Amino acid sequence: MKQVHLLISGFVQGVGFRVFVQREAKKLGITGWTRNLRDDRVEVLAQSDHEKKLKELIKICEKGPFLAEVKDVSIEWQDILEEFETFDRKTTE
Repeated sequence: MKQVHLLISGFVQGVGFRVFVQREAKKLGITGWTRNLRDDRVEVLAQSDHEKKLKELIKICEKGPFLAEVKDVSIEWQDILEEFETFDRKTTE
């Protein structure tokens, strides 16, 4: 199992970014979560047995949904501390 943590900046809140990420992650069979941060970024924690699928999700996040303007995606591959069964949208932190 692999895990990647993403911090996405730009015009990424108020444009359906979290719903977009959740839908695409579910299509890819990825588990984890996404949430808005108070500094106007979106955070994503994604897990999969297939690194290729996680890399595909990263590319999707770099583009974003129709109205988004992604400026930067910070990518950090991490060790897994907790496994998730679904891909959820969390409340703003």
